[in-house]
Amino acid sequence: MPDVLAAESTIGNPAINISIFGAFVLVTLAITFKASRNNKSAADYYAAGRTITGQQNGLAIAGDYLSAASFLGIAGAIAVYGYDGFLYSIGFLVAWLVALLLVAELMRNTARFTMADVLAFRMRQGPVRTAAAISTLAVSLFYLLAQMAGAGGLVALLLGVEGDLAEALVVTLVGALMIFYVLVGGMRGTTWVQIIKASLLIAGALVMTVWVLGKYGFNLSALLGGAIESGGQAVAEPGAQYGLNDTTKLDFVSLGLALVLGTAGLPHVLMRFYTVPTSKEARTSVVWAIWLIGIFYLFSLVIGYGAGALVGAERILAAPGAVNAAAPLLAFELGGTVLLGIIAGVAFATILAVVAGLTITASASFAHDVYASVIKKGNVPPNGEVRVARITAVVVGAISIGLGILALQAGLNIAFLVALAFAVAASANLPTILYTLFWKKFTTQGALWSIYGGLIICIGLIIFSPVVSGAETAMFPTADFAWFPLRNPGLVSIPASFLLGYLGTVLTKEKPNEAKWAELEVRAFTGIGAEKAVNH
Repeated sequence: MPDVLAAESTIGNPAINISIFGAFVLVTLAITFKASRNNKSAADYYAAGRTITGQQNGLAIAGDYLSAASFLGIAGAIAVYGYDGFLYSIGFLVAWLVALLLVAELMRNTARFTMADVLAFRMRQGPVRTAAAISTLAVSLFYLLAQMAGAGGLVALLLGVEGDLAEALVVTLVGALMIFYVLVGGMRGTTWVQIIKASLLIAGALVMTVWVLGKYGFNLSALLGGAIESGGQAVAEPGAQYGLNDTTKLDFVSLGLALVLGTAGLPHVLMRFYTVPTSKEARTSVVWAIWLIGIFYLFSLVIGYGAGALVGAERILAAPGAVNAAAPLLAFELGGTVLLGIIAGVAFATILAVVAGLTITASASFAHDVYASVIKKGNVPPNGEVRVARITAVVVGAISIGLGILALQAGLNIAFLVALAFAVAASANLPTILYTLFWKKFTTQGALWSIYGGLIICIGLIIFSPVVSGAETAMFPTADFAWFPLRNPGLVSIPASFLLGYLGTVLTKEKPNEAKWAELEVRAFTGIGAEKAVNH
């Protein structure tokens, strides 16, 4: 058994760790530079020229979706809380059925580059596009917050970085690298980084899964027995995290609702559907993504229980990064410095790929929906839209760096932080998307009430929840202005958004545009006219 362990400020050999980090960064930078040669138009920068196949896009979606939360946060949650931690895996996976059945093909048939293309199709362009862009930026920032915190915690653990200032510097460097990927490579470069990262992540998880099971004679029951021996019977039973009282039980329901409904409203996932040439390829990509993501989450169950059995909850919680350190600590326990360096490098690549995807989505939304469509009303100079998108990427990156530093220093679980982003997406975006696609009478006022209402209620409840203040694990533990008891607001904010969309529609004198609804319906469900629109 390795003797350099988590109670110290680092694990493994920092020189080897940073060498493997450097190799990943150099490879992905080379890919990004090669991809940048083909970025000649907005379609190239935002949608990779729509040249990505369904299988490639499925891998890229898995790369976009299997974030630091999936690898670090879920493994840690299972290691420490057992059964309750696996809820994240179930929620994240089941959510893809909603995306496949209700959203993927219809969005691909209707939009050009962003979610707002669909929402504004039969509404007043200016206000709806602005609202959708604000919502996209909010979701992206919440998601980026989690990834930045994960990157900072991981690098701090592996390089022996100590102190708030040093950790803040690590987050800043990761953010700068992310901004560079987006500025140079656009969607094409980001897609190939995500494909490679997804392949490496699934392969790395497979190696760890086989290794852990091998230690227990490839007997899952023996592995669970080891986890119970280390962490107690509670890790094999529901309720260790969400069954403590009535409030935590409601949190369980709220979290599940946010996870299952959130994926279909995530702008960076929706944007991936526009990189494929046809709606059939969009469906193919989602099916591939479901298989890849499902297999990975089965691996995460073994990795999580393996960390609980072989490392132990106490050592995990004592390490820099706390719960998020479970997978790296397990890798070190299994294969020493080399396996740790490889797994950490994969996790680092995971974070870089996801933050690049989020940043390009946020910047594309502002440039395409606000700058080009609202401010310039379509009269955009050549390359003007892409230039504004690049400026926005820098601004979004800078804000996410600041928020990531706060989250890292609060020690919040990354999977939990991502669940908040899902709650925002499910509250602000999904009701409006479903109403737009399926309700003939839906109006501009209904869309605005749904987006802004869901967004304000969701973020407002998060601000006044124990996540931000009033608890030892809060972002501001010394302050206390929390009056909303749940740590995830989805149980309140998602139904409220659906209700506001309905009320906004029935209480307005505005008449729905029936001609545009007919066009939307035909295009969304048959694909007729879609190819002409996206290539326009």
